[in-house]
Amino acid sequence: MANTTSTYIPSRVVQSDYPLIDNDPHFKRVMRYARPSDYAHGAVAAAAGPGLLITMERFAPSYVGKGGFAQAMRLGGFLGLAGGFIYFYQRSCLRFYGMSENAREVEMDMREMVSKVKAGEPLYGESRLSTNMQGVAARQSRYSALFMHVVPWFNFVNHNQHGVDTAKYYQQAERELEAAQASK
Repeated sequence: MANTTSTYIPSRVVQSDYPLIDNDPHFKRVMRYARPSDYAHGAVAAAAGPGLLITMERFAPSYVGKGGFAQAMRLGGFLGLAGGFIYFYQRSCLRFYGMSENAREVEMDMREMVSKVKAGEPLYGESRLSTNMQGVAARQSRYSALFMHVVPWFNFVNHNQHGVDTAKYYQQAERELEAAQASK
């Protein structure tokens, strides 16, 4: 007879100076929580590739012939955009992991999750995947932004394995509902 019970293995939590928000944030959530400084750093990193190529061409011309420099600029532009996006994404993810200052994101997370609790929605969205496949997806992309410079790996799966105790959202929603009842 086959064992049909599944074992939940909690995710490892890396100790950091700031609170952990999510150790496997969804791609859309990372984009929504990004700060303007993340966009600025990503834009500077994206412009660095073509900018350095133009600077090098000015000081030491390559003499690649007709159309050669244009192809090099297109490649430099693509690599710059890809690198700039990865840098932007990683900076935003590090705040979810608690590896950089994240007070703004902690507040945004609490507001978002408490409003979902009050509306009766699932905290991390609904998934069409089985519970086992959600676990596989979570294990594959957990803390993936730390290795983003080698393998760009994003979380596009809704699952409930994010390394945080979700009871805090329900407790906050209960406190807010009690305060609303008391003020009436």
